[in-house]
Order: sequence, then C-alpha cells, then structure tokens
Amino acid sequence: MRIDLSGRTALVTGSTQGIGAAIASGLASAGARVAVNGRSAKSVDEALDRLGEGGGDFVAAPGDIATDEGAAAVFDAVPHADILVNNLGIFGAKAALEIDDAEWRRYFEVNVLTAVRMTRHYLPGMTERSWGRIQNIASDSAVVVPAEMIQYGMSKTALLAVARGFAKEAAGTGVTVNSVIAGPTHTGGVEDFVYSLVDRDLPWDEAQRAFMREYRPQSLIQRLIEPEEIAHMVVYLSSPFASATTGGALRVDGGYVDSILP
Repeated sequence: MRIDLSGRTALVTGSTQGIGAAIASGLASAGARVAVNGRSAKSVDEALDRLGEGGGDFVAAPGDIATDEGAAAVFDAVPHADILVNNLGIFGAKAALEIDDAEWRRYFEVNVLTAVRMTRHYLPGMTERSWGRIQNIASDSAVVVPAEMIQYGMSKTALLAVARGFAKEAAGTGVTVNSVIAGPTHTGGVEDFVYSLVDRDLPWDEAQRAFMREYRPQSLIQRLIEPEEIAHMVVYLSSPFASATTGGALRVDGGYVDSILP
C-alpha cells in the first residue's frame, strides 16, 4: 500500500517533539505539506531544522493554541488544512485529592478545548471542499484511567466524545473524524514521567520494564511504543484508503485496553 498525500496540507499541533514530530515526519514522507506547531517560534524553528534533515515540505506555525492570540497566529500561518491532527497535550502524575480546580481547568483547556478550537476553525473549509481528515490523539488513559493522573484520563476521555461528535457533524461530507488511542509511548517527557515513579538510579531499559510491570501491566507488548508506530496509524487515517473510517477510536496501545470499545 503506497500512501500519497501530495497536494494536501496538514497541521499537527504540538509537533516540535515526541509523537507530534513523528507524525509530522510521517505525513511529510507521504508527500503532504506539513505545518509544525509549538508555543514559540524558537522551538518551531529548531524542530524544522531537525525534521528537514530527512527531507519533506514543512512550514512554521508557531503559537500557543491554548490562547486566543496563539490560535489566531496559527490560523494566519495556515489558512486552510486538509489534514488536522490534534496532538497537543500535557500529562503528569498527581494524587487525585491534590488536584485543585485550576489544574482540572488547565488539563481541559490544553488537552480538549484546543482540539475543539482547531476543529471548529478548519472543519468548515474541509466540508466545502468535500475532503478532509481530522484526528485527535487520545490515550489508553481515556478508557483505563490511571489512578496517578485522573485529570489526564478525564481529558482524553473527553477527546473521544469530541471526535465522535464532530464526526456526526461532518456526516456525508467526505470528511472523516477519528481518535487514535495511543498506549504508553517512548518520548523524552515520558522518560521523565517514568523516572518520577520508579528508581532514578535504574538504567533506562530496567526502568522501562519496572514501569510497565508495576503501572501498565495490561500491555501485551510489555514495552513502550515508539512514536513512529503512532505515526503509521495517523498517516493511514489521513489517506484516501481510510475513507470509510470515521467516528472511530483506533487503538495503537500495545494491547493495553482489555475491552471492546464502543
């Protein structure tokens, strides 16, 4: 199967590193023109330098999309998009009873409301052109909420509802809207998170195994997923081959979720 996204413009939010950068690279490799987003122009420029080493057509779209001003800057940089990947997200461990109102709001505004804001802006143009792909990067935490970060689980559960709802709004237009349920993924931020829960003196391979054994024992692959493995699913869902897949929650979770999703 050869995926050709030539002539398509993609916007990947939170794409200066980790899963977002891998998705941006994957879409560019398939021929798309990819807008890279981060909070600052400096972080975006640095990401463009790294991503550009592998070739591809990238453009800068800096702006903190959790703010009206930052979102407006991104809209100016990317007037229209054929593919929108709502990847931006924050996470962190905190005892449930220590999460205050401000923290609950922050997770909702960054992890959920940014996806709503981006979708609300780009979906009308997609429906007018009778083609578009929108994907929310969710998490296994949406359906197996971890005790150590229920504020994160809440936000990812909400993303599933957002994607399903907008898929219904786009019904019959040629635009698809889906969620990708990513399992525990190997990024720099996740390494820091793992070491916040296990012995910092352990070598990384041992620390990873200890984390999976103690905190994510449901995983069938018993390892962290690589960002490129998430990107493969996103590139497929962004292609014409996925035209009949919409309103869904597609799993790239290493067999972590031990249930059939609705």
